[in-house]
Amino acid sequence: MDLNTVTEVISPAGPGAWRPGDAWLGGGTALFGEPRPDVRRLLDLTAAGWPALTFDDDGSVEIAATCTVAELNERLGKHDIVRHCCHAFLASFKIWNVATVGGNLCAALPAGPMISLSVALGGTLLLIGPDGTERRVPAAAFVTGEGTTVLRDGELLRSIHLPVAALTSRTAYRRGSLHRHGRSAALVIGRVDAEGIALTVTAATSRPYVLRFSGTSHDLEAALEAIPASEYVDDVHGRPVWRQHLTRHYAAQILAELS
Repeated sequence: MDLNTVTEVISPAGPGAWRPGDAWLGGGTALFGEPRPDVRRLLDLTAAGWPALTFDDDGSVEIAATCTVAELNERLGKHDIVRHCCHAFLASFKIWNVATVGGNLCAALPAGPMISLSVALGGTLLLIGPDGTERRVPAAAFVTGEGTTVLRDGELLRSIHLPVAALTSRTAYRRGSLHRHGRSAALVIGRVDAEGIALTVTAATSRPYVLRFSGTSHDLEAALEAIPASEYVDDVHGRPVWRQHLTRHYAAQILAELS
């Protein structure tokens, strides 16, 4: 979609360049997806020269917000959960080579698979304000609702840190939609950690939910009750009651697999 109110593109851009009426530009697949009449300038982050992936000595990884889905899949696809989430886009190679990890997170769509991945692996996000101030927030707390995040005016997402313990842990993945190549209606990921099983529910709900339980069906049922019925998404990709049913069905399968 043409953003016919945009009069200037700043490239490369950094935190100090932001002013009201600006929008940060990554791959643009979300930014250009709908009208944005208040946007006057685009601040290009793809020209900032951030390394797509940076590996720490302990094996953990820092994913730049500008890392594309194709780069992520190519370099971290050996981890099943990363590969599954990359393929959950059901996108063409054109989208894969342009869409960014950070853009998918900032769009805050319930079906965003990079949200699912970052939350399920206990990711931490580095945010930078327009004055250069940095803060870190858990990935699980970043998306607050459909299309809403904790980002403040002028703040940008710089990177996503994934700990090695989560990357190398046992995981189980389930995804469902109305159609074979449709948008995710429920995407559920289970991960075994020192405290038991962490179950991440996305796509079915307006924001991510991380449920922890010890590993019994009784505990799982109790954990799922923490998701209010009103939080299940209602749109053309699935009704709330069906999404809730899928979530519970997949959660039971994941429990059986990880047990």
